[in-house]
Amino acid sequence: MGLEMTMPAAEEAAPAPARVEVYPLSRYYFGARDVAGGGGARPPTASSASRPSGAVRSSARAAAADVPGLKRKLSSKLSVAGNQDVDHGGDGDCDEWQIGECVGMWWRSEFDAAPFPYLLPNARAPKECIKLFLIKLPVSRQFVVPRNMKLLAVPLSQIHDNAQVYGPIIAGIPNLLSKFSFNIITD
Repeated sequence: MGLEMTMPAAEEAAPAPARVEVYPLSRYYFGARDVAGGGGARPPTASSASRPSGAVRSSARAAAADVPGLKRKLSSKLSVAGNQDVDHGGDGDCDEWQIGECVGMWWRSEFDAAPFPYLLPNARAPKECIKLFLIKLPVSRQFVVPRNMKLLAVPLSQIHDNAQVYGPIIAGIPNLLSKFSFNIITD
């Protein structure tokens, strides 16, 4: 008389989580270059300080241009050549970036400055959509940033649930990455 639930054999086995290779920090080179255009240091705005470098700001209609735009932005901010190749119409090293899946989206409405991980029901037209992509790094790479910027390698354990320091988007990254299986490579 009891209620019994049985699942078909095809649904019993859960799919294996996607695997992400994590290489030692010693395999990467970090350096600085002069600022393109001779501009001075710009203080970050409140919205750019809370957004990770792998995030794309876009309108809701510009989804098709997210990956090429993110590749151009990564090349201009983190590559040796900087804006030089991008400004002259070339791809530079844009093709070297392996953009993975979109792991998170946040929406900012017209009337609220705080981003939400969902589109508010009363928002007629969102002001901004912030998307966070997984970027697969090669075994080794050079990261060269302009002198007016700072690139930090912060452990996931430090940013987890630390919205007071890193903002809600960056503090939520460990939760978003929990669906992946990490393969830690050691030298």
